[in-house]
Amino acid sequence: MSQPLTVSPGTKIHLKDFDARFVAGDWKKKSAAKQIEENTAISGELAYKLYAENQRALLLVLQGMDTAGKDGTIRTVMTGINPQSCHITSFKQPSQAELDHDFLWRIHKAVPPRGEIGIFNRSHYGDVLVVRVHNLVPKEEWKSRYERINEFEQLLVEGKVTIVKCYLHISKEEQRERLQARLDNPKKRWKFSMGDLAERKLWDEYQRAYEDALTLCNTKHAPWHIVPSDRKWYRNMVVSGILREALEKMNPQVPPSEPGLDGIVVE
Repeated sequence: MSQPLTVSPGTKIHLKDFDARFVAGDWKKKSAAKQIEENTAISGELAYKLYAENQRALLLVLQGMDTAGKDGTIRTVMTGINPQSCHITSFKQPSQAELDHDFLWRIHKAVPPRGEIGIFNRSHYGDVLVVRVHNLVPKEEWKSRYERINEFEQLLVEGKVTIVKCYLHISKEEQRERLQARLDNPKKRWKFSMGDLAERKLWDEYQRAYEDALTLCNTKHAPWHIVPSDRKWYRNMVVSGILREALEKMNPQVPPSEPGLDGIVVE
């Protein structure tokens, strides 16, 4: 049995065709942990070179339903990367100042500068997801945003930003278990709100919105990766592997030192 992480641009994506508990091959939690360790170590070395090179940037976009594991993925995948060379942006409800600009204004400000890795915990896709499901803008407006998002991402790529987009795909049952676990654990109850239950009732509407976003914004320059995320260890291994592969493909190089340094002794 196999299941792709990516599909060809133009292909209609139906999330029911993707098993959120899928595991490729014979990976187990223990072997995955070793692979994650290797992936993060190599990514850390490449991130150092990217920072030293200071010519390009990488943007990791994480999207998913509530409890899909965006925070947990970030904690694991970014292990070993110097905090100086990466920045995490969590996009929440926009402020009044942000609402007074176009929907991409606050996103563009958070794009990583050259030499750095940026992580979006949620992103510009909220403006074709939450906004759509809750009817916060007219249908004509949110429908026009898919093409504007594609053009925006093309602009970033032309500006030497590699974009890695991961949709953390969980099942409705897994979400139920994770929400219940938060309620049952006093140390994690702070992460739960009654709004989580209200959003859960809109599961089907969100699935349709995600399917359109994944289909219409799955481009050659910025493809979507659909990551099975019911098993946290497998999710982390897959995303760490995707990030490693992206950095290896970029192949950053440490710039040469200035000439005449051989033999110098610092006194």
